Amino acid sequence: MTDPVRVRPLADGDWDAVVTLERDAYTGLGLSEGRAALQSRAAVSPDTCFVVDVGARTAGYVLALPYPPHRYPDLARPEEPPEGPQEGAPGEPFVVPPGNLHLHDIVVAPGLRRQGLARHLLHHLTGTARARGDQRISLVAVGGTEPFWSARGFVPEPGVAPGDAYGGGAVYMSKPVAAARQTRARPSLSPPAPTLREVS
Repeated sequence: MTDPVRVRPLADGDWDAVVTLERDAYTGLGLSEGRAALQSRAAVSPDTCFVVDVGARTAGYVLALPYPPHRYPDLARPEEPPEGPQEGAPGEPFVVPPGNLHLHDIVVAPGLRRQGLARHLLHHLTGTARARGDQRISLVAVGGTEPFWSARGFVPEPGVAPGDAYGGGAVYMSKPVAAARQTRARPSLSPPAPTLREVS
């Protein structure tokens, strides 16, 4: 792949591409939700929803939203904004407290799979969860994808059985949000060169 790869926030103009990607990925499993449900999930937490571009093409997306541990969206109905007192100034969006970030949906275009695009999206999402202060990321593995998620550190949680709406064999899984890796600075014999900020 020679075109540049970029992960960016999901924008209003991306919905046609997202809906097409979601429909193509999930219709065969009987799990396609449709535009209204997808948009309702993104509206709850727009800062945790992203697309990945390859050149000028929207090649995939991820929808994630804060959810209490061991719970997950009801595929039979759109998401509703969280209840309770609003945080922040009047007119500002409700901020869901950190804790568990639920990876509801991740899709890469069929012709671009196995090229690391899902890894780009997951890396970006993990960094976002870490910055928010989330301790865990959860998901529901559908369509036999449990081995894929296990290879990425997700572990099934016994006693949490997703409803029939997620299809047979669906598995609720989660993993802790790893702390950021710290690189050890090498000792230097001379002082470092000043950065642009330090000299301006």
